[in-house]
Amino acid sequence: MAGFPTSARVVIIGGGVVGVSALYHLARAGWSDCVLLEKNELTAGSTWHAAGNVPTFSGDWALMNMQRYSAELYRRLGAEVDYPMNYHVTGSVRLGHSADRLEEFRRVVGMGRRQGMGMEILSPGDLKGRYPFVETGGLTGALYDPNDGDIDPAQLTQALAKGARAAGARIERFCPATGVRREGEDWVVETQKGEIRCEIVVNAAGYYAAEVARWFGRRLPMVVMSHQYLLFDTVPELESWSREVGHKLPLLRDVDDSYYLRQEKYGFNLGPYESACKAHWITPEDPFPQDFSFQLFPDDLDRLEPQIAAAMGRVPLLEQAALTRVINGPIPYTPDGNPLIGPMPGVPNAYEACVFTFGICQGGGAGKALAEWITEGRTEWDMWSCDPRRFTGFEEPDYAIAKGKEIYGNEYAIHYPHHVWPAARDRKCSPLHEALKARGAQFGPFNGWERALWFARPGDDTSEAAQRTWRRDGPWEGAVAEEARAVRDHAGVLDLPGFSRFRLSGAGAAEWLARQITGRVPQPGRLGLGYFADETGGIVTEMSMACLAPDTFWLITAATAQSHDRDWLMKHLEPGLELRDETADWTTLILTGPKARDLLAPLSDADLSLPWLSLQEAQVAGRPVQLIRVSFAGELGWELHARPEDAPALWDALVAAGVRPFGMFALDSLRIEKGYRGWKTDLSTEYSVLQAGLGRFVDFSKPVFRGREALLAEVDAPRARQFAALALEGPAVDVPALSTLWQGDTIVGEVTSSAWGYRLGHCLALGMLDRALCAPGTVLEVEVFDRRYPARVLAEAELWDSSNARLRA
Repeated sequence: MAGFPTSARVVIIGGGVVGVSALYHLARAGWSDCVLLEKNELTAGSTWHAAGNVPTFSGDWALMNMQRYSAELYRRLGAEVDYPMNYHVTGSVRLGHSADRLEEFRRVVGMGRRQGMGMEILSPGDLKGRYPFVETGGLTGALYDPNDGDIDPAQLTQALAKGARAAGARIERFCPATGVRREGEDWVVETQKGEIRCEIVVNAAGYYAAEVARWFGRRLPMVVMSHQYLLFDTVPELESWSREVGHKLPLLRDVDDSYYLRQEKYGFNLGPYESACKAHWITPEDPFPQDFSFQLFPDDLDRLEPQIAAAMGRVPLLEQAALTRVINGPIPYTPDGNPLIGPMPGVPNAYEACVFTFGICQGGGAGKALAEWITEGRTEWDMWSCDPRRFTGFEEPDYAIAKGKEIYGNEYAIHYPHHVWPAARDRKCSPLHEALKARGAQFGPFNGWERALWFARPGDDTSEAAQRTWRRDGPWEGAVAEEARAVRDHAGVLDLPGFSRFRLSGAGAAEWLARQITGRVPQPGRLGLGYFADETGGIVTEMSMACLAPDTFWLITAATAQSHDRDWLMKHLEPGLELRDETADWTTLILTGPKARDLLAPLSDADLSLPWLSLQEAQVAGRPVQLIRVSFAGELGWELHARPEDAPALWDALVAAGVRPFGMFALDSLRIEKGYRGWKTDLSTEYSVLQAGLGRFVDFSKPVFRGREALLAEVDAPRARQFAALALEGPAVDVPALSTLWQGDTIVGEVTSSAWGYRLGHCLALGMLDRALCAPGTVLEVEVFDRRYPARVLAEAELWDSSNARLRA
C-alpha cells in the first residue's frame, strides 16, 4: 500500500456518513485525488449510534431534495459497489391529531408529488390497514410515505467508502487532523502522521466541527444536544404478525406527541424528542472532550416519561416489550436546525459539510451537493437553506444554545408561515425599536435584525398562539390591510434596519462592476439594479447599486445576504479596489405613498423634483441623509439612508407629519402586486436571469460579463420555463412558496411567492411556468394543501401601476 499522502486536491476532515458521501461523490465526479481523514474508525462520531431512519418528509425544498436523492441512492448503492446493506424500505405513517396537522401533511404531499414521490393522506379508518396495532382515537388522519425506511448506518458508510476507494480516493483512518494553515494558495492540513498540502479543505467533523472551524478563525453556530432512543426486546405477537405477512411494520411517527416508533427485528425502537431537552459541552463543568469516539451519555429516562406513556397508549403492543438498551448520543444542531453545506464564509477554498441533525437520511444528497459546490461552483438544487453563509457571525454561543434547544424541543412542530419562534430574540435592534414597540409593532428577525412585521391595533391578539394558523385571516390581517391602504392613499414609513451594505471604491471600480453584473452600471447620482449571474446564467444575487461618485458605489442587498454577497464580491475583487462592509454604520427608513413628497418637503432641503432612481445628499429634520428616490412598495417614495443615531429624529418628524408606520407583511403584499422579485424566493440559482423575466437588466452590448455566453444561447434557444404573475381565486390560506401549478393532470410550474393584494383586491402569485402557458389569460390551477384553485396568468398591465406612473410622479 502507498505511504501517507503528502498532497491532494481535496482533504476532507471527518469520517462520518456525510464526509464519506462527499468523498464518494467527488471521486465519482472524476476528482479522485482526494483524501479523507478520520481520527478513529469510520462512523466513530454521531453516525455509529444513529438510529438510521431514512425519511423523505420535509417542509423545506432543499432538504426534501437531499432526502429524496439519498433514499434513491441507498436503494441502488449496495449493488453498485457490491457491498451488502441492511436497508428496509418499510414506508411510514405520520399521525395527525388536528386539522392544522393534516394541512401540513397535504402541503408536503404536494411538494413530494412535485419531486416525483407518491405520498398520500390516510383517514383514521385507512390507517389500520397500514398499521394494525395502532389505536386511532383522537386522530384526524395520517400521511403515508412509501419511500421511508431504515438503514444500517455503518454498512451505509462502508459502502460509500468502498465506492470512493474504487474510484481512486483515499481514506486515512486513525489519523486525527490537528490543525490547518494557509501557505500561498494552498492549505496545509496537519495530522499526527504528517502534513498534507491541498487546494481545498472540507470540514465534515460532525459534532467536532466547531473545534475544526476554530483552526480557520471561524466560530461555528452550533450546539450539541443529547438524543435518546430506546430499544425493546422481541414481542411474540409482533413476531408472529411479521412472519405471517413477510415484512416489517411501517415506521410510525406520532408528531403531535413527539416521538417515532420503529419495528426493530421483532421488537421496537422508540425515539422521543422531549421539550425538557439537554445541551452538552457548554459549561466548564461539562467541557468539550478531546475524544468521544464510540461513546454515549448516561441514560436520562425521566425526561422522556410523557413520550413513553403516549407511545404505549397509541401502540399498546409496546407495553408488552422489555426495555433492553438506551442509546443516548450527541447530535449537533444549528440555530435553525438545518445543516451547513457549502462554502465556508470568508475563507477561500474551504467548505463545510457538518452539523447534521439527520445525517443518515441527508448524507447521500449532502455529499452530492458538496461535491457540486467544489467541482462546479454551484449546485443543481438551490441550497440556500443549508448554506453556511446564511449565518453572519452574530450567533454567539448562548444564541446557538437557546435556538438549538428550541429546535430540538419542537422537532416535530408545525411551521406556520407567519409564526415567529420566541427564543434568543432582540439580538440586533434598530435605534427605533422601543418607539416601534410602543406603537404596537410585532417583530420578526432578519439576519438577527428585529423588523416590524405589522402594527397591532387595540384589541388585536398578539399572542404567540394566534400566529399558529395557516389561514390568511390571522390577527394581523386587518392591521396589514390598513397599512397597505395607507401607503396606497397617503404615505407610510417603514423602519428597515440591517440592509447589507458594501462600499466599493478605487480606480476602475465602475469597469470592474460592469463585468460582474449582467446589465448597466449607474452614473454618479443614480441608482441601478444589478444582477450577478453564474456561468450558466443562474441568478446568484441581486443588489441595488448607488453611484455615490465616480468609481464609488454602495452595493445594497438583503439583510440575510450579508455573508453570501460579501464572499461573492471578495472572491472576484481585483487588486486596487476596496470593499468595505458598512452594514452596521447605516440604517434605512422607507417613506412611500402618493403624499410622500408633500410630507417630506417641509422637513427637507432636498430637491424633490429629481427623477426616479436618483440620489442626493440632503438634510431631513436637520439630520444628514442619503436620499434615494426608489420604492419597493411601488409608489412614489424615497429611501432615507442615515446614521443610526439620527434615525429617531427622522422617525419622529415623519410620524409627527402624519405618516403611518407599516411593516414587512404589508411590504411583501405591495411588492408582489408590482411583480417585484424577492431574493431566494423568486430569484434562485435554479432560474436564469432571462427565465426570471429580467431581460431589461441584461446588456449584451457589453463584451464581457459572467454568464454572457449562457444567456446568449438562451436568447436563441429559450429555456422551457418563464416567470409569470397569476391571479388566484378561492384559497383562504396563505399560498406557500413552491406550491404546484397544474394544467389538467400535468404539472406545469410552481409558485415562488404569493400574497393578498390589498390595492388590487385579489390574491396574487409570482411563479415559474412552462413557457407555452405564459400567455395572459391562460387558466391553470394552483395546488394548495392538496386542493386545487383556479389561477389565471396576468398581463403586465394587470399588475399595480404597470406603467410606473405613480413611481415617477
